[in-house]
Amino acid sequence: MTLYSALLEPFVDYGFMRRALVATLALSLGSAPIGVLLMLRRMSLVGDAMAHAVLPGAAIGFLIAGGLSLPMMGLGGLVAGLSVALLSGLVSRTTALSEDASFASFYLSSLALGVLIVSLRGSNVDLLHVLFGTILAIDAESLCLVGGIASLTLLTLAVVYRPLVAECFDPGFLRAVGGRGPVYHLLFMFLVVINLVAGFQALGTLMAVGMMTLPAVVARLWAQTLPAMFAVAVAVGAVSGLVGLIVSFHLGVASGPTIILTASVIYAASLLAGPSSALRRLVRRPHLSA
Repeated sequence: MTLYSALLEPFVDYGFMRRALVATLALSLGSAPIGVLLMLRRMSLVGDAMAHAVLPGAAIGFLIAGGLSLPMMGLGGLVAGLSVALLSGLVSRTTALSEDASFASFYLSSLALGVLIVSLRGSNVDLLHVLFGTILAIDAESLCLVGGIASLTLLTLAVVYRPLVAECFDPGFLRAVGGRGPVYHLLFMFLVVINLVAGFQALGTLMAVGMMTLPAVVARLWAQTLPAMFAVAVAVGAVSGLVGLIVSFHLGVASGPTIILTASVIYAASLLAGPSSALRRLVRRPHLSA
C-alpha cells in the first residue's frame, strides 16, 4: 500500500469521506474552544450530561420525520438541550440541589426517555445511529448545519470573549462591576448545547461531547495560556478526525468511535510526554539538592 492510497485516496475517490472530513474539521473549530472553557469552569461532566439530554428531542424529531432526518433531529435536540439547561438552572436556584446534581437527574431521565421513544418506533439499527452517530452519512444539508453552528460559535466567542473569560475565572469580579454574569453564563450554555447538537449530527448522543472534552484536556497538558489552549484543542480535534476516518476506512470499523479513540490515544500520549504530564512530574528533580 502506497502513502497516497493510504492517506489521500479515500478522500479523493469518495465524496462521503470528504464530507465527513469537513464535518470533523468544523466540529473541531466550534466544539474544541467550548470544551476548553467547560474544562476551566470544571463543568466537563455537565457537558456530558447535556449531550445525553438532547436525546429525547432527537427522538421526537426522528418520529416526526419518520426516519433519520438529521436536521429535524438536530432541531429537536436543540430544543431538548436548552430546556434541560434552563430547568436545571431553575432547580439549582430555587432548591437546595446544586447545578451538577440537577443536571444529573435531568440527563438520566432524558436518556431513558429518548432510548424508549426510539426503540418503540424504530429498529435497533435506528437506535444505534441515534446513539453513535452516522458521520459517513452526513449530507450537504447537515454539513451546512454543522458548519453554520461552528461559524456562529466562533463569531460569538470573538464578540463576548472577555466577559466569558472573566465569568470563567472570576465571576465575583464580573458581578461586582455589573457585568451581567448570569446572562453570559446562559449564553455560554447555549453555545454548549448547539455544539452538542452539531456533534450529535456526526458522533451521536453518546459521544458528541468527546470532541469537546478530549481535545480540551490534551490542550491543558501542552499549553498554559488560553489562546494556546484553543489552538492546541482545535488541532487535536482536527488530527483525531483525519486519522480516525482513515483508520476506520481501511479497517472497516465505525468512524465515530474510531475518531474518539484516536483522541484518547493522543490524550494517553500527552499524559506521558506532555510538559504537564504525570511522568514528567514524577521524574522532575528538585532545583536544590543536598
